[in-house]
Amino acid sequence: MFIIRKRTMFVVLCAVAVFLLALSMILNRDIAVQAKVREIPIYSVENNENKVSITFDCAWGADDIPIILNILKEKDVKATFFLVGSWIEKNEEETRMIAEHGHDVANHSKNHFKMGVLGKEKVRDEIIECGKLIEEITGKKTDLFRAPYGDYNDTVLTVARQEGYYTIQWSLDSLDWKPGITEDGILSRIENAKSGDIILFHNDTAHTAKILGKVIDMLKEKGLKPVPVSELIIRENFDIRHDGRQYMK
Repeated sequence: MFIIRKRTMFVVLCAVAVFLLALSMILNRDIAVQAKVREIPIYSVENNENKVSITFDCAWGADDIPIILNILKEKDVKATFFLVGSWIEKNEEETRMIAEHGHDVANHSKNHFKMGVLGKEKVRDEIIECGKLIEEITGKKTDLFRAPYGDYNDTVLTVARQEGYYTIQWSLDSLDWKPGITEDGILSRIENAKSGDIILFHNDTAHTAKILGKVIDMLKEKGLKPVPVSELIIRENFDIRHDGRQYMK
């Protein structure tokens, strides 16, 4: 009887030990998951100076680039141009013009793929190759990156950070790319602009070059100051909220 009791106690103790070990593993896993900081790109920036940024994604034509640059010059505004590497190769003169006018020339990948479906090394190649083209054509490096279509995952954000880039999204989409959008439709969206917004436009659209002057006037009338993304973002001692709002710690 004594031997049976000892065996029973031994089995119970073993079961308790296994249970405690399993519980410890679960708790440690949950703590590790909670401790992992999720990568988040910059959608907008907290600031007290009413700064906003006008950005252009350039992936197709380039005929309207001189028009856009002239309007920006007339309005004394600097913007940020996210250029696809294959676009740069076809439009070296326009790329130089953008840089010579003092605007941000930023990385928009080499081939405009949806990067969220690419493997890690392919993502790295897309970013590095575009960055090299920008430096070769303009003589300047960039640390600003925007994923094509705004499509990203943790791999894309991590690789971009490892390569020295801030990943930039947008908080206000002009929808200038959308079929059927009207000039008034775009302007009505700009009326919603507020301090810290990063505004998305594209070149080579039906309306953007035509209404850019009105857009800038509207922003200034709202008391907003357009600056390039390089001047809008916080580069050190910052955090990013769950909604992509960057702020000073």
